[in-house]
Amino acid sequence: MSDQNPSGRKERPLPAAWTDNPYQAPTAHVEDTRSAGDGTLLDEADRVGTGRGTAWWSEGWSLFREATGLWIGIGVVLIIINVVLGMIPLVGQIATYLLIPVFGGGLMLGCYALDNGEGLSFGHLFAGFQNNFWQLALVGLLYMLGFVAIGIIIFAISGAGVAMAMFKGGHGGGVALSTIMGGVLLGVALGIPLAMAMWFAPALVALHDVPAARAMKLSFQGCWRNMMPFLIYGIVFIVLAIIATIPVGLGWLVLVPTMVCSTYVSYKEIFTAGGQ
Repeated sequence: MSDQNPSGRKERPLPAAWTDNPYQAPTAHVEDTRSAGDGTLLDEADRVGTGRGTAWWSEGWSLFREATGLWIGIGVVLIIINVVLGMIPLVGQIATYLLIPVFGGGLMLGCYALDNGEGLSFGHLFAGFQNNFWQLALVGLLYMLGFVAIGIIIFAISGAGVAMAMFKGGHGGGVALSTIMGGVLLGVALGIPLAMAMWFAPALVALHDVPAARAMKLSFQGCWRNMMPFLIYGIVFIVLAIIATIPVGLGWLVLVPTMVCSTYVSYKEIFTAGGQ
């Protein structure tokens, strides 16, 4: 799917309440409040209002409800795949990093299809393997290399702290601890921009054929320009995560696909013309 393909989209069918009586005023219908816009990728990320941080969740929930059972089924299969990969030493961990954006790109294609009246299918989970697979996998590779680099930095700083403690003997424990904590905090600080670069990259690659490196750059730009909406979004996520964990963690079967849908909604608003 490319920037020049907005006109080929299927129109969402009108609700039955609109078609039974052509002279009747339209009734409110929540799913029709979302607008797909013309789908053209903007040259640079747009800025949106702070309140959109909560609206992304509500609109994502609306998209999730259009195929609730299927979304949950996709989530269960994805969890099983990650568990199986996690059981394979080293190779499985590398494969997980590479495949996260591949599965993510497929789910973005699923959100796009659902948002445009085409319906979600189970095959959308694997759609990233047929659409821009190598660029999506490259996003995963760059993400993994970023994590490795951060890990090396933390290890180097922590190692320096331990070496100082050994050199100073019994008086170096405090220095070592503070050095290690500083390394961990620096790792967290570096991990945030890496996550920002990853957040929208699968959608940009899968929906607009953006090369991996540029997709990560645009993703970082989109998150940076919308720090306040994302702060609100993150606060809502923390609350929802606590609620989802209460029923033996089963709430995550709803929260994860809703977050996927909310990511698509925010992507559409920030990166596409007429996306709000």
